[in-house]
Amino acid sequence: MRSRTVLKLFLLLAIGIWTGLSAFTSYAADTIKVGILHSLSGTMAISETALKETALMTIANINAKGGVLGKKLEPVVVDPASNWPLFAEKARQLLTQDKVAVVFGCWTSVSRKSVLPVFKELNGLLFYPVQYEGEELEKNVFYTGAAPNQQAIPAVEYLMSEDGGGAKRFVLLGTDYVYPRTTNKILRAFLHSKGVTDQDIMEVYTPFGHSDYQTIIANIKKFASEGKKTCVISTINGDSNVPFYKELGNAGLKATDVPVMAFSVGEEELRGVDTKPLVGHLAAWNYFMSLKNPENTQFITMYQKWAKKENLPNADKVVTNDPMEATYIGLHMWKQAVEKAKSTDVDKVIAAMAGQTFKAPSGFVVKMDEKNHHLHKPVFIGEIRPDGQFNVVWKSKGPIKAQPWSPYIPGNAQKKDEPEGI
Repeated sequence: MRSRTVLKLFLLLAIGIWTGLSAFTSYAADTIKVGILHSLSGTMAISETALKETALMTIANINAKGGVLGKKLEPVVVDPASNWPLFAEKARQLLTQDKVAVVFGCWTSVSRKSVLPVFKELNGLLFYPVQYEGEELEKNVFYTGAAPNQQAIPAVEYLMSEDGGGAKRFVLLGTDYVYPRTTNKILRAFLHSKGVTDQDIMEVYTPFGHSDYQTIIANIKKFASEGKKTCVISTINGDSNVPFYKELGNAGLKATDVPVMAFSVGEEELRGVDTKPLVGHLAAWNYFMSLKNPENTQFITMYQKWAKKENLPNADKVVTNDPMEATYIGLHMWKQAVEKAKSTDVDKVIAAMAGQTFKAPSGFVVKMDEKNHHLHKPVFIGEIRPDGQFNVVWKSKGPIKAQPWSPYIPGNAQKKDEPEGI
């Protein structure tokens, strides 16, 4: 009799455990996990924190409209802390432990290069939202930021034009890692093709987190005093932009004397700087907050409401910028691709991403290229205003198709404009 009672209790316990596991499995299956891989501390937090918030805002907005395939999106946020090897560890955690369907993240190219082997090994999916140096085309990555022909080349062409001041000498100033060095390699070759010699090109690099720009700016002033119109092309990244622009103002180096064209400075970075001495200096992007159109008004209003709801620092003064727009576009395009594929399976989503379109806050319909995993994007050049916003002084006639392999790098003509393994 006692053995029957024990057996009965064992069966009830087993049924209870099975029921609990089934309920857990059912609950887990009711959400789709989305990884967010951005530095929330360290030198890159000044730029990347806003991308985390944009991703969370967009996920909340998608969930409020019914989610994806009838399921809610569940964000999984990790902080690689501006530590490049840690990016790879966190990427592996997201894919193997957290079982995310997709990851939105990275800013610097060194962080992207760090995680690429992980995404390739595990067949994960990464959406990368920042302008970069090109020279890469991976099956497991969609690049929603600009390639060099969608930012760097048009910016230098503008500076050399009559409207841009007719620059003849160029200071290539950047943070010392792959994006600035490769971009400047492309720009040096481009300048050579336009007849600019090496004696009219000054190239300088500083480490991440560099804060003393007094000597560098003194050298720039000397270089600019040698008789030809000079400009600075800045690929400084992260919080080093704050001391650079402060020293620029302290030295009285005005845009009318030596204009600075920045590729990694937008509205968010300028929030920590007195912009009055910087009026007229330039930035090249595919989006500015100051653009006037219904889609941008909706995007800005959404983020301002999100900032107040989440009690973000200085919530009444939040701004939007280009990589935030690229994050927003990427999430919506991924959603569209999942719904087209009727699955979150990586290979099916990759196939469904080809040709996806979205009416972006830039005011243009942007398209994911059918082959090369890059967006067709418009280009804007803006001048810094006293309020830290930008006046657009030049824009492309429409979206420009990305060239992942720059024609200014020898041997690229033979490279295929399509990721291997597709």
